Amino acid sequence: MRQAVTATLSVWGERRFGYSTLKDSSESLLDERKLRPGLKEDSVIEEKERAENEQEQLEAVLGLPSSPVEDTQQTGSTELSDSTLESCQDHKKSGGLEASLLFGPKNTDSAGRKGSLGALPVQRCSSLGTTAPQWVPDSQAPACMKCGSKFSFTKRRHHCRACGKVFCVVCCDLRFKLTHLGGKEGRVCVTCHSTLINRTLRKDQKKVWFADNLLPQSESRSANSSPIHRSASHTQRAELAQAEVTDLRAGDEVRGLSGNSSKPTPPKDLPPILTSTGVKGDYTLEEKRTESSLLEELERGLAEPLVFVLNANLLAVVKIVSYVNRRCWCVMSKGMHAVGQPEVVILLQCLPEEKRFPTDIFSHFIQIYWDAQTAAGKLLNHLSHSLVSRGFLGNNEHAGFLYVRPTFQSLEGLPLPVPPFLFGLLMLRAEAPWAKAFPLRLMLRLGAEYRFYPCPLFSVRFREPLFGPVNNSIMRLLVDFRFYRYTLPTVPGLVVDLEARSTCIRIPKTRHPELLKALNKSNERVLALGASFNEQADSHLICVQTADGQYQTQAISIHSQPRRVTGSCFFVFSGALKPSSGYLAKSSIVEDGLMVQVTMETMAELRRSLRDMKDFTVTCGKIHPAERQEYVHIQWQDEEPRFNKGIISPIDGKSMESLTNIKTHQRLEYKANGKLIRWTEVFYLLKDQHPNGLNNHTSHNRLTERLARAFCLALCQSLCLLKEDGMTKLALRVILDGQKMEFLAGSNGQRLPAPYHDCLNQSLTSVVQSNSQYQGLAACQLELIFYILEDTA
Repeated sequence: MRQAVTATLSVWGERRFGYSTLKDSSESLLDERKLRPGLKEDSVIEEKERAENEQEQLEAVLGLPSSPVEDTQQTGSTELSDSTLESCQDHKKSGGLEASLLFGPKNTDSAGRKGSLGALPVQRCSSLGTTAPQWVPDSQAPACMKCGSKFSFTKRRHHCRACGKVFCVVCCDLRFKLTHLGGKEGRVCVTCHSTLINRTLRKDQKKVWFADNLLPQSESRSANSSPIHRSASHTQRAELAQAEVTDLRAGDEVRGLSGNSSKPTPPKDLPPILTSTGVKGDYTLEEKRTESSLLEELERGLAEPLVFVLNANLLAVVKIVSYVNRRCWCVMSKGMHAVGQPEVVILLQCLPEEKRFPTDIFSHFIQIYWDAQTAAGKLLNHLSHSLVSRGFLGNNEHAGFLYVRPTFQSLEGLPLPVPPFLFGLLMLRAEAPWAKAFPLRLMLRLGAEYRFYPCPLFSVRFREPLFGPVNNSIMRLLVDFRFYRYTLPTVPGLVVDLEARSTCIRIPKTRHPELLKALNKSNERVLALGASFNEQADSHLICVQTADGQYQTQAISIHSQPRRVTGSCFFVFSGALKPSSGYLAKSSIVEDGLMVQVTMETMAELRRSLRDMKDFTVTCGKIHPAERQEYVHIQWQDEEPRFNKGIISPIDGKSMESLTNIKTHQRLEYKANGKLIRWTEVFYLLKDQHPNGLNNHTSHNRLTERLARAFCLALCQSLCLLKEDGMTKLALRVILDGQKMEFLAGSNGQRLPAPYHDCLNQSLTSVVQSNSQYQGLAACQLELIFYILEDTA
């Protein structure tokens, strides 16, 4: 692809993990009204075009069952609804952002009786299709207002664009050109459709449509090359499947995912498949497909991958690809960004004659998603890892994944998610200690094994481990491999360049605080630091463990390029050199790192230079040199390696590369009408506006949080509108400079429409002006990122 706090799983997820289904949204909405009575959360304006033509004026009598059970008995009322027109009222808009309530929480009929859905008075409709109707709020419609079917995750609510009432897909699956939509087609119920054109056009009643758009339309418009959105046009069907595996208790399955020894059981069947109906904004769920039929589709090399629904906000996109002459499963997530987690891509080499989907990866995606949204410290990043239970992908030795960012590897022919994303490399249990303590060594060793620089992006099952027991490695002196109470500290962006008779350790100036922390924790006689992967080098040192357990130094380089600069994985300065040795200092290669022995006097000077952020040079060789000497330079760099590659602003496509960003773990979010809006992160747009060096840091944090709250509250009543328009990822750019205030909000590379902006400006300006302590803050430019999700609470 060139491309929530609780999430409820799909039907497949419920069978797999035992999570409950979606609750009726009316309870949560009523609770929200108690907390924020000023919000009108019972209705949403979803009609945006103005009337241009006139439609036929009709009259109808409104009939509404009081409950789904009574609906089967009140046949007279149902038949009347089938032959007459639903009542509709004039729709009042408030600034384009709020909708007036059509019904209160309780309604009484003419006899004073109360109905569960609210008995509606009989009214006459004079402008069906020409005037936007008042909509029945979702909280007042737990069941279809025609057939009485209860709504759930797979049976969605749909508003009729003509009468405004709520129906299931069976009763509201037709379309008609409506005047108040500017002549465009809108979804209408069966009764309104038959009344408007005097005939019925019904579609397949077995479909489940997603009018609220699980797959954002905006991303399909903004990234036409995205395989996820191309997959939405896939409409092929297959026969029903029969399950062969029995269910386990839900508790056992959840414990298996947590990394215990209990073996996970494969799911009874595949997750539901999300496909498009061919109508913009409508999708179907197919829950019963045979693996053989799906494999046949993938084998034919279809352009569109299969999209599996893992939960209401998380998808898994699957395709079989040919990558570097290897036939691989390409399984990628879609939905991790909304919980602050980079998307995950797994390239798994196919086994000969493989006839099963790797559904264990689906289970692991769900675990990653839940870890990200429930534990702030469990977000995956470059060179982090995740563990799995025994029996994962059919092998007890599979331990989990090591996650890496692609650098020099080819990505040609791969469907990729929107950045940021990580590739997961399958690791074995014997390799897990290195993934925990020193992941760079494992990454480069994989590259040497499969001859890819710096590492392959694909994973191979049932291979031999690359490392055995940790024996006499130098790392045993630097890392606690038993309890991991201490490991080799790493300063982000620190790299080591090894050249002929010259070594340069480059440290970004912005990382001085991290270096000081490592310096303060280190021993006076030994300073050891892990290095980052050196993207400016054309080769890298690697460590290979032989069959007898010994560690050897080798090098891996970019194919067909001369080796000029070689990167190192770590360095160690030792103050054990005696002045009587006759050497100024000694340098040598140890495993995949650099060892420099110096005197204690030189070590003290080195530490002072690092604390004062000054360059320092160590001369290695004899005091009276008989041959050329070598030099080890420590240099502070103004620039640090590029990060946030490929990330752009949802407002105008501005690049966010090398801009500092912070994930927001407080989970600030607001709910309304079955949707929620969540603040996930903030970008600092000024290069010198580092979050660790801001003036009045606490005031800035407080201001940022209040701006995020004001943004969420201002758009809370328009979440359904925004999501239907594909605006699921939103951004707010804040520019404060003295008396100047500027706010920009947008999605999909465009600014939000004027009505939204007017309301936002008023709310955000009042936040800044309401507290004088913000007036004296230094100039700052921030961009806050928000996501709109399904409310599964």
